[in-house]
Amino acid sequence: MTAPAANYRSTTDHAQLDRVLQAAAVAAPAWSAMSAQDRAGALEGVADALEGAGSELIPVGMRETNLAEPRLQGELKRTAFQLRLFAEVVRDGRHLDVRIDHADADWPMGAPRPDLRRYLRPIGPVLVFSASNFPFAFSVAGGDTASALAAGNPVVVKAHSGHPELSRMTGDVVSEALRRAGAPDGVFAVVYGREAGTAAVQDRRIKAAGFTGSIPGGRALFDLANARPEPIPFYGELGSNNPVFVTEAAAAERADEIAEGFIGSFTMGTGQFCTKPGTLFVPVGSGLVEKLQVATLPAVHDFLNEGIGKGHAESLSELSGHPQVEELAQGQDGPEGQVPTLLRTTADAMLADPDALQAECFGPTALVVEYENLDQAVQVARTYGGQLTAGVFGQDDCPVQPLLAVLTEIAGRVIWNQWPTGVSVTYAQQHGGPYPATTAVGTTSVGTAAINRFLRPVAYQNLPQHLLPAELQDDNPLGLPQMVDGK
Repeated sequence: MTAPAANYRSTTDHAQLDRVLQAAAVAAPAWSAMSAQDRAGALEGVADALEGAGSELIPVGMRETNLAEPRLQGELKRTAFQLRLFAEVVRDGRHLDVRIDHADADWPMGAPRPDLRRYLRPIGPVLVFSASNFPFAFSVAGGDTASALAAGNPVVVKAHSGHPELSRMTGDVVSEALRRAGAPDGVFAVVYGREAGTAAVQDRRIKAAGFTGSIPGGRALFDLANARPEPIPFYGELGSNNPVFVTEAAAAERADEIAEGFIGSFTMGTGQFCTKPGTLFVPVGSGLVEKLQVATLPAVHDFLNEGIGKGHAESLSELSGHPQVEELAQGQDGPEGQVPTLLRTTADAMLADPDALQAECFGPTALVVEYENLDQAVQVARTYGGQLTAGVFGQDDCPVQPLLAVLTEIAGRVIWNQWPTGVSVTYAQQHGGPYPATTAVGTTSVGTAAINRFLRPVAYQNLPQHLLPAELQDDNPLGLPQMVDGK
């Protein structure tokens, strides 16, 4: 892997970072004041430009991340799609949640109701920390950037050290597309290096931050964001084990299909997906353990970077070294020593030591856990902390309601008879969950609802029509969806 060029390895000049942040602060009013049509057009222009630059961007991504060309092509397509989807959201206007309550002298609470008008408006400059495992879709022009720009906020991206040249090139494409669309100077910028990221998250001009990465790194930044004189929202996606439970009926009906699907899911992308199923719960005596034990685990490609490979080796060593864990199956030696690995333990062991046995192992490793009955499955499910996903493989007549009720409490997305890898970019998607899956349980980082993270509510009381924002005026000059007097 080539070393990053020195000119974009880090933003070490404090004056340079200050100029970026000041430019974002200055650009905020102008960008938020642009019409929905113009802002949507700018997002579509960015999507077009990224697709047009694919032949230049993808080879760099392949070199820096070890990802194959088809994977990066698909990810670039997804990145452009989510930009265009947010353009549709901006044009539609429902995300502004416009509510108008006219004055009502007979309001039944015992006092007259004043004229109140509420909507959501941009929160201000947003800092985005890029992820390593999706160099397009969760990086410089990824979902956090798209949703923050769509909401009307300038964006400062802290590039990930795993793909610095791709970050620079992508940033140049985005900046030029926004300039051509008439966006104000300073509406988008990329900075480099840990020091720049930690300084920016504490700067008064940054009003919110988005992060995708590890628990230690995300928690450190979350704490910095909350320790500021003016704390800011920090939307971090940190870690998830994504447990999947197989019922006795499902195992009896389609054990081969489940075993094959599980192997494909936990090894997909060398296990470097945040939604990788890290634990599979199977009934004792179901035969699934035996099928997995003799299964051929597929070869995997190189890790995204050396740091991930090292982290996987350390996590695997800790998990496999647990006295109640044994090796179930292992693939052939892969590049740089990474080997798909299945480990085995029992539900009793997990109940005795959940913290150790539920730790995320980011890479092609998963733990198979045998449980005695559904009551025990429910009991062990209760020991889990927050998860992005949790799944069940069952039949329609399986009595799984108690298990689903627990999984609903711990996970942001509950899945039936499908694997969690793959997150569809759509309207109803929820990619988030209780801590430590995310730092903001009420939000999502994927799907159109992601825009709500970067908006804040403002209500106007008793203002004359001509002083109200156009979105809140009675004649509705922008034609936006409005809730008027509760209807």
